[in-house]
Amino acid sequence: MTLIRTVEPSAEPVTPAEAKAHLRIDHSSEDDLLAGLIRAAREEVERATGLALIDQSWRLALDTWPCSGAVSIPLHPVREILSVTAYGPDGETSLIDPATYQADTASRPARMMFARPPAALRAMNGIEIDFTAGFGEAGTDVPDLLRRAMLLLVAHWYEFRTAFGPKDQPVGYPAGYDRLIAPFRTRRL
Repeated sequence: MTLIRTVEPSAEPVTPAEAKAHLRIDHSSEDDLLAGLIRAAREEVERATGLALIDQSWRLALDTWPCSGAVSIPLHPVREILSVTAYGPDGETSLIDPATYQADTASRPARMMFARPPAALRAMNGIEIDFTAGFGEAGTDVPDLLRRAMLLLVAHWYEFRTAFGPKDQPVGYPAGYDRLIAPFRTRRL
C-alpha cells in the first residue's frame, strides 16, 4: 500500500500573521523562515496523527484486492472518492464504476467495499484509488487543538534553530505538543 499526494493543500492552517503574533514578531525579515516552519509543522502534525488538515488530493496504490473486498484508507478525514482505476497485467486501464462499490468516509479509517473486484491485475500497484482528504479549504476548518500544536512547533523550531548535540536532546518537540495531538492519533489495541 502506497499513499501519494497528488495535489498539495492550497493554504496552511496557520497564517504567517498568526505565527508572528504568537512569536511576538513585528518585522518581516524572517517571513520566508516562518512560512517554511509553518509548512513543516503542518506536515509533522499530519504525519503524527494520520490526518490531512487542509483539503488535498491523494492516491492510494494497492497491489491486490483484499480478500474481504474491503479497502481501508489510512488518511483521515476522507471527503470524497474521486475515482478507482484498475490496471490489467498488460498495463491496460479500466475505471471502476462507482455503482459497484460503497464508500464509508465517516469511519476512521475510511473504507470501501467492492461488490466484484476485477480478476486480473498487474503484479504491483494494480489498483489506484484517488480521493480528497482534509477538514476543509481554510485554516478555520481545522480543529483548534491541531492549530495550537502547529503554533507550538513553529515557536519551538524558531527558538531552537541551531544544532544541538545528543547530550542536549530532546529539543525536537515542545512540552505539551503530544497532549494537543493525542485525541487525534489513531489508537491500536
